Amino acid sequence: MTVSIGSRAGTRAAVSPPGAPPPRRGTRTLLARWDVKFSPYLFVSPYFLLFFLFGLFPMGYTVWVALHDWELLGTREFVGLENFRLVLADPQFWNSVRNTLAMFVIATVPQLLLALVLANALNQRMRGRTLVRMGVLVPMVTSIAAVAIVFGQLFSRDFGMVNWVLGWFGVEQLDWTARRWTSWLAISVMVDWRWTGYNALIYLAAMQSVPRDLYEAAAIDGASRARQFWTITLPMLRPTIIFTAIVSTIGGFQLFTEPLLFGNGDMAGGSLRQFQTVTMYMFENAFRRFDYGYASAVSWMLFMLILLGSLLNFLWLRRMGGTR
Repeated sequence: MTVSIGSRAGTRAAVSPPGAPPPRRGTRTLLARWDVKFSPYLFVSPYFLLFFLFGLFPMGYTVWVALHDWELLGTREFVGLENFRLVLADPQFWNSVRNTLAMFVIATVPQLLLALVLANALNQRMRGRTLVRMGVLVPMVTSIAAVAIVFGQLFSRDFGMVNWVLGWFGVEQLDWTARRWTSWLAISVMVDWRWTGYNALIYLAAMQSVPRDLYEAAAIDGASRARQFWTITLPMLRPTIIFTAIVSTIGGFQLFTEPLLFGNGDMAGGSLRQFQTVTMYMFENAFRRFDYGYASAVSWMLFMLILLGSLLNFLWLRRMGGTR
């Protein structure tokens, strides 16, 4: 027997008498609750599985290899932190660190500044701006091998266009691959040409999200376009600038393909190792000397350098922006 009780809305619900067993939940209700609770984790699980297989596990295995005297053909002896001690005492490693840092600074700072200027120009009203915006991506989709061949011809010592133009101003022909600073500059130009348009499109997307009312109010107050860019655009782009700076730091410290092809496949980075990067030094030890334990230690030192560089970039940009 059931008793009906009226609700405020005028509806009536059936209530079981005291002492009656609770109604049994159906299988569909239980499956529905499990679906709501576990489906989000199931949907995102492929990413974490792939990250574990191709990201986390290789990193952990690299640590294990770095703790051994690990050769391709030979014994694998546990040596502890000996490989890391040898890396820190290796002048060739610190030479590659200096080359990497120099090319990172020479390439990244002009790259981000040019990307800001280019994005601001693309944000203006112009004819065919969609075509122009698509055109800035051409360097990124171009084959890096083709890029290296073209820039190798441009910076050729005897018949390069760069030396030809410098000759107009009385500058003697430069052997761009023979000297340290010239090779740094040539590789940095190659990197800037390839990635400036990519960062410009990121800045452009962020600029288009800035409310137009801010620019209209500034124009009414008499602010010039340069003033508007400095006081409105840059502060609104601060998170995007931090993002591009960190991504450029990671890419700059991992620089490998451009200097390798610039030196015609020379893993040593020139006769005096004048443009050998950390990644080139790591590959040289792994696939030329077949010392995988030492190369793994170099890779972890590179990982620590990337973390340190990204953290310094983040803190510096936050401080420049006045945030806490």
